[in-house]
Amino acid sequence: MISAPIEIEGTHGEGGGQILRVALALSAVTRKPVHVARVRGKRSPPGLRPQHRTSVEALTRFVEGEAKGGYVGSTDVVFCPRSPRPGRLVADIGTAGSTTLILQSLLPVMLFSGRASEAEIYGGTDNPLAPPVDYVDRVLFPMLARMGARAELRLKRRGFYPKGGGSLEVHTESIRSLDPIELVEAGEVMSVGGVAYSSRLSGHIVPRMINSAVSLLESERIPNSGIEQEILQRDDPRCAFSPGVGMVLTSKLSSGAIVGSDELGRIGRTSEDVGRSVASSLIHLIQGKIPVDEHLGDQLLIYMALARGHSTIRVAEVTTHMVSCIYVCERFLGRIFTLGQETGGATTISCNGVGLAAR
Repeated sequence: MISAPIEIEGTHGEGGGQILRVALALSAVTRKPVHVARVRGKRSPPGLRPQHRTSVEALTRFVEGEAKGGYVGSTDVVFCPRSPRPGRLVADIGTAGSTTLILQSLLPVMLFSGRASEAEIYGGTDNPLAPPVDYVDRVLFPMLARMGARAELRLKRRGFYPKGGGSLEVHTESIRSLDPIELVEAGEVMSVGGVAYSSRLSGHIVPRMINSAVSLLESERIPNSGIEQEILQRDDPRCAFSPGVGMVLTSKLSSGAIVGSDELGRIGRTSEDVGRSVASSLIHLIQGKIPVDEHLGDQLLIYMALARGHSTIRVAEVTTHMVSCIYVCERFLGRIFTLGQETGGATTISCNGVGLAAR
């Protein structure tokens, strides 16, 4: 007998696509049906866009489930999961929509599927308002590894707006459960690294970004362990179909935490401006002694909820994305989060995880 779906309000918190992505992932791993109403109700236009439709379709195939309302423009989605079917999954957005946002829905389900799984996702790999692929690989995945998650990411081709066409491949090993995580103290800077990248653009752009970032880091006496260069031209199979440029910087801290900052270049913005901006954001995190940046914060919450035991992270502020994620997690799993605001604005987020075990 199929139970009544869990009701999720799509306008809660940030009111965007994250509510749908987290709801789909939790539905699939708990095998509880879900109904998301007013999907992306605070976005213009509201409703599913191609990347959200792709998330619905991919998860439906992966768990051999059923979905209603999984079309572009739909503001009402009902998802009924069955058992995961581990193996190889291919998801093609068909636009420059974010591949890493598709991964937000797929990764928890792949990890708890009971067997090794692979996913190849086509679309944009470096998008505004989405974590770039290098951030996921250099910040999120290492932190999930501390929780016992075994996942590897390979970038096959970059993808920028408007043509997209990028692809990434993710491989996961079977896990029984996730360990809790504690990221409260920052500690000292152990190293700063990252990558500056471009496709189909002049070769001088990337070095200029790096030089401006390094100059600002050195002015604050922050050690730089080397920033990688990736300058792709059309004869390279990893080169994007549309031109694009960006940078991701990360800092490994003595506490074991990794914080990151990133930015895409755009017309009218100098390379030096981009490099300085990314470095400035990283410096702000380092000097503020914050062990979890805002982008990692909202991505870790679902794993904290599913882990066994007590997890705590410390963030500079609770964003609307975090509010949305906590709301969806607690609709499925009960009241498991506690927030404690400190003098000065930083907040600790604690979670009594439910200890989900792969079946």
